Formats: sequence, C-alpha cells, structure tokens
Amino acid sequence: MNNPGKPMFWRDARMPYVELRRVGDGRKVCYAPHSHSQWSLGAITEGNSTFFYRGDRFEVGAGTLVMMNPNWVHACNPLGNQPWGYLMLYIDTDWLTNLRYEAGLLDTACWQDISTAIISDPEWYAGYCRMAECLLDPNSELLEKQTVVVEYLSALMCELADQVAAPLPKAPDKLQTLADYLEEHSAVEVSLDTLCERSGYSPGHLIRAFKHYFGFTPHAYLINYRVQRGQQELKCGKPIAEAAFSTGFADQPHFQRTFKRLLAATPKQYRESLLNQQINTAEGK
Repeated sequence: MNNPGKPMFWRDARMPYVELRRVGDGRKVCYAPHSHSQWSLGAITEGNSTFFYRGDRFEVGAGTLVMMNPNWVHACNPLGNQPWGYLMLYIDTDWLTNLRYEAGLLDTACWQDISTAIISDPEWYAGYCRMAECLLDPNSELLEKQTVVVEYLSALMCELADQVAAPLPKAPDKLQTLADYLEEHSAVEVSLDTLCERSGYSPGHLIRAFKHYFGFTPHAYLINYRVQRGQQELKCGKPIAEAAFSTGFADQPHFQRTFKRLLAATPKQYRESLLNQQINTAEGK
C-alpha cells in the first residue's frame, strides 16, 4: 500500500529537463529555507500551507499554483496538523529559457525572472493537474508526455510574458567571488576566517552582506549548494554514501539529515523513485 506521506518523484531519462514530485499527505513534510537551480511550479492539491518566498509570506490553499524563480530562497510548509497535498514540477532553467526565446517572449536567450508568485485561476490549475496526471501515467507514451509539457508551459509563459520581476540587486564583485569560491570548494571545509581574508570584510559585515544579496549566510549557501550537487549525483545513479562523500558531507548520516531538512525527503526516497522509473522506462511502460 502506498504511503500518502511518502514523497514520490517522477523522472524519465528521455525528458531530463523536467521532474515531478507528488506528496499526498504532507503534514510531516517540512522544509527549511532553500533554493533550486530549476524554475519550479507547484499545485496545492489539498489543504493549506504557508509559502515563504524571498521575504514575502503567503497563505495558499487547494487549487492554487505557486512558482519559484531559480535560486530564489523559499519554503512551503503545512498549517498546523492539517492535511496538505501538493504536486511540484522542476523545469531545467536553460530548457525553459530556450522555450521562451523560441516563442518570441525573450529578446535574448537569457533567463528572465518572473514576478508572479501565485496563480489562483481554476483553468490553469486544472491544466496543471492534467499535465501531471499524464506524466505519472505509465501508459502514456513519450510523445504524449513531451507534448503536454511543452503545450502547457508555452501557454503559461505567454500568459506571464509581461510579469517581469525587477532585477535583483547585483552582488558586489567581492561577494560574487566568494559565492563562486564556495561552489568551487564545496567538497571541502571552508572557514569564515578564509572568507574574510579573501574579501577584506569583518565576520559580521560579511555574513550580513552575503545574506542580503544571496538570501543565505555563507554557510547556508554552501549547504544548499552541496544538497543540489547531491541531487545531481543521485540522479546519475551514484550510491548514497559516495554522493555524501563527493559533495563534502562528513558522513552519510549527516548527508541524510541535511538532505531531508532542505528537501523534505531522504536521499533513499529520492534515489528509489529514480531507480523505479528507470525500470519502468526500460520495460517500455
């Protein structure tokens, strides 16, 4: 019997630009603030939740769509112990950028953030659910799944074409260099002293300034990036212990705890869904 509280991930190696997550009962599914490299689009299918999104707070309920720009810090959690279900679609940013550009919605093939955070229109919600149902249906053919994703997202991007988010403040060069340094050295231990020496900032000033521009302290930024890398390692089929080591976690339990805190799923749950989907694809389902 399926556990409605257990997250389920759908992927298909033939459609690497999209991933779908489904949770039937998310009362115990809680997220710490985090971000994704993908553009994300979710549907609340049951209950109510609180949606924190780059400094704003929304209360959203069943029938609502929520969307998150790449690298924007967010968290969505249930209200009290009320039932809460949702679907979340993660779309590769480069793929979606190209879709918008080829549709004439962007002047250049460069990602442009979208200002809209919530859609309450029942037609867009219903269309999303039909798309998700098609992706989750093992009897749907590849061409059908590809078509429904392109049709829905093309129409939605047209609908949101004039909803351009104001450019975020550009981080000073010193801070951007530190962010790049953290990513390049994410698999090893990094000290605050080292970051201060490289930037010339005092510890307090560095932490405040970094959080202002990136939405995370340097440490939280590093952990979030490690988890993102861990997801990619697991998608490539790497064992959990190897993924933990290669992404800079002290051991597998530390990786598991941190992964679950940010993504509300264990590495095993995330990887199991991938393995099951690979089996289904290989069997031609």
